Amino acid sequence: MSEANWSLHPQLANDTAPVGDLALSRVLAINDADYPWLILVPRRLGASEVTDLGDDAARLMTEVASASRALKLLTQCDKLNIAAIGNIVPQLHVHIVARRKGDPLWPKPVWGFGPSRRGDIATFARFVAAIREGLGLN
Repeated sequence: MSEANWSLHPQLANDTAPVGDLALSRVLAINDADYPWLILVPRRLGASEVTDLGDDAARLMTEVASASRALKLLTQCDKLNIAAIGNIVPQLHVHIVARRKGDPLWPKPVWGFGPSRRGDIATFARFVAAIREGLGLN
């Protein structure tokens, strides 16, 4: 599978802001007031499962670990939730969500509990810039 003809699923494009590109994955951020939230999307046409990536699966895990470190360092969160669910959007994407004890859903997962609450635009822009810097994407 290659990057040729790859495009971001419209739902992911609509729900996120671009952070930048790693070697394999496009890094996106969701503007959620309660949860600092990243999504990594491997730029591989037709990939819906990690197993579809073949040898690139290891690279994806390395990129997830890098993004997770950057998010944890920036937020000083208590826990990271990492998942590749794909029940609504079939394009392979990995969620990385920073959680704090006492956040609105703690200790429940953030998925499936209704729409997110958008945060302040300026605060979100600073978050995206800080993640971009943390990943060396500047």
